[in-house]
Amino acid sequence: MPHRLPTAVTAAAALLLAAGCSAHGNRPAPGAPSPERSAAAVTGPQRDASPPPAKGSAKVTRTLATGLNSPWGVAALPGGDLLVGSRDKRTLTRVSARDGHKTEVGSVPGVAPGGEGGLLGLAVSPSFRGDHLVYAYFTTASDNRIARMSYDDTRHPGDQLGAPHTVLRSIPKGHFHNGGRIAFGPDRMLYASTGETGDKDLSQDKKSTAGKILRMTPDGAPARGNPDPRSVVYSYGHRNVEGLAWDSGKRLWASEFGEDTWDELNLIEPGRNYGWPAREGKGPTSGRYVNPVLQWKPADASPSGLAYAKGSLWMAALRGERLWRIPLNGAKPAAAPQAFFTGRHGRLRTVLPADHGALWLVTSNTDGRGQPRKGDDRILRVEVS
Repeated sequence: MPHRLPTAVTAAAALLLAAGCSAHGNRPAPGAPSPERSAAAVTGPQRDASPPPAKGSAKVTRTLATGLNSPWGVAALPGGDLLVGSRDKRTLTRVSARDGHKTEVGSVPGVAPGGEGGLLGLAVSPSFRGDHLVYAYFTTASDNRIARMSYDDTRHPGDQLGAPHTVLRSIPKGHFHNGGRIAFGPDRMLYASTGETGDKDLSQDKKSTAGKILRMTPDGAPARGNPDPRSVVYSYGHRNVEGLAWDSGKRLWASEFGEDTWDELNLIEPGRNYGWPAREGKGPTSGRYVNPVLQWKPADASPSGLAYAKGSLWMAALRGERLWRIPLNGAKPAAAPQAFFTGRHGRLRTVLPADHGALWLVTSNTDGRGQPRKGDDRILRVEVS
């Protein structure tokens, strides 16, 4: 990795220091969600909410659930209940948002856990009330892939998932850096983050789906408005993205693991190159690579999940064992990031919006790298401002 030049530490990095941070798949199945919309629906000018205050707050008000095994992907169902995937057990569990009651939904066949691979991201179809489809990103013996399954909660617990229908296959897999976050955007298209599997050159190879952010229809076809109409690749030059979120202006943000120097928060634009492996963190502003909006030392971040609430992005940190608040003023930070819960709950994997502008925060201490405490892993409700 080249040495970083002093010019890489820009004003945004100074804010951080001031804050104390150093092959298209199978053919479509019946019941596909609504037709695609243009990428302009996400990337075009949008009206923003008023900037949030420079200083915010975050307080855990409730422990919703305990005793989860290697939780990774979490998705909210209509009505607020959560579907939680176990990376290593290959199972989905429904957690009641009312009382935390856990019901095993079923297991996902074909998942092959190992290293950082296994059952990773989850997403609920934007047309779930009609099609009852749940999407999962997972590692198999040969690849990473995205599949969808019908979910019928009237069936016997443990047998509520239909057979998986693969929508995108042959995403390269590795012992590390499998990416794995999936989410439906404001345009109702499915987005997926992938890692470069440790093969750095794949990030710059636009023919590979590794080290990318992908955008596709719910059936896994390239979405209208993609940079290459024949490809699901939306942006490239990524090392290992595990967080995706849209702000009130419908801009896409991504949290990304660096190597040894800088972790990144990136504003994603279609067709742009985010620099890995030639660049880690900020570099010269001219040239072919997009600079991150913010950067952190890996000891303070190692970011996974990302969510938007109350005018701020909220980024869950694994090695950093904290929740970062990044207040936004349009496409720029409104103030220095704030850290909450440092070391209090251990590794933090996933964060997602809850009702009334709150957040669900999921710990990750049973993933083989944490130090599990009694009750781990758990889902916490966090009231934020």
